[in-house]
Amino acid sequence: MSNETIGIGRRKTAVSSVRLRKGTGIIDVNGRAFEQHFPLPLQRQEILAPLKKFDDPAKYDLIVRVKGGGLEAQAIATRLGISRALVQNDELTRAPLKELGYLTRDPRKKERKKYGRKKARKRFQFSKR
Repeated sequence: MSNETIGIGRRKTAVSSVRLRKGTGIIDVNGRAFEQHFPLPLQRQEILAPLKKFDDPAKYDLIVRVKGGGLEAQAIATRLGISRALVQNDELTRAPLKELGYLTRDPRKKERKKYGRKKARKRFQFSKR
């Protein structure tokens, strides 16, 4: 292992494992290009925000394995994974990342469906007659 740190991030049902190592700025997401997996520039910006806060993202190579959830949840899970990997690398980055909310795991999940209901809280249509 060539001096790499691993961070795991989660959001809803998305789980992202991020390997962070010194390199030339190559980002590999599930064997695909970064721009191919996350087509929206806003998502790419959101993911790279922790790196841009401290260093030039071109200094690191990222190998991301992500599964589950939607693209937005995957993006936020990846951001959390990158943040955790950065903190593992250098403990001084913890306070600024925490302040920006990048180290906080969003606990909200989909509520389970209840019996006698259409969804978790939605009821079946009521008919008076």
